[in-house]
Amino acid sequence: MEMDDLEMFVEVADAGGVSAAARRLGLSKSIVSRRLFRLEAELGVQLLSRTTRGAALTEAGTTFRDHAARITAELDIAKETILPDGELRGRLRVAMPLTFGANYFAPVLADMAHQHPQLHIHASYGDRFVDLIAEGFDCAIRVGYLKDSNLVARRVATIYGKLVASPDYIKAHGAPDSPQALIDHEALMQGTESWHLMDGDKTVTVNPQGRFKADNGTALATAAVAGLGIAYLPDCITHDYIASGALVSVMPQHPPPPAGAFVVRPPGQYPARKVRILTDMMVDFFKRSPYFA
Repeated sequence: MEMDDLEMFVEVADAGGVSAAARRLGLSKSIVSRRLFRLEAELGVQLLSRTTRGAALTEAGTTFRDHAARITAELDIAKETILPDGELRGRLRVAMPLTFGANYFAPVLADMAHQHPQLHIHASYGDRFVDLIAEGFDCAIRVGYLKDSNLVARRVATIYGKLVASPDYIKAHGAPDSPQALIDHEALMQGTESWHLMDGDKTVTVNPQGRFKADNGTALATAAVAGLGIAYLPDCITHDYIASGALVSVMPQHPPPPAGAFVVRPPGQYPARKVRILTDMMVDFFKRSPYFA
């Protein structure tokens, strides 16, 4: 039984079908199907029930998937144990936010690729929260305030932010002087989120309203520069705008509480060495950044 076939089957099971697994693996659908048939023939059982509408694991396939996943995970750990120090192989699939990823996380991945020439890095950039397990990611970088989940997270940086608006907006509408006064202003938001602001040593929550929404921080900064309202953004996005005078700080006596950047991974006792190394590199990188601590 080929170990590659076991790893391929786990991908098929987790991806929910041959086509999705083929895309993840960078293989043709016919190659994945042929290897799956070979594995089924060797085992003498059907692992996947195929229909015109897709595919699903059989009862035997569900049982075998759990054993195959444990075997391949143990093999990965064994390989890492005997590899020379610092050498990484295989594939790292990581999801990153679009707003921060290209400017602040991509350089770390590039450095990692230089240091580990046998490691294949597949990065996916987007501001939605991916399902790490269902979509087959080794880890993700998430920014903000983490919600409770079964994922394992490690903070790699502290992120500071502020409320900002254009001088023209302030001239036309005035500046709020308390968190509650934000209700009377146009807020530039990602959705229907609440804003958390500091009032002394307490955190105050407000529910602002606004007609302009975007799921990208840079887009919200552009809208703020255009005078459309007040935005709640991290310093690494607003710094240049503040320095040029295109944006000004609003209500600095009530800043947002510090947020964080986190490496999150699926639950498990032993994180993959490639995820541990990426996490350590992120920590080192952000220690040198003027916008993070």
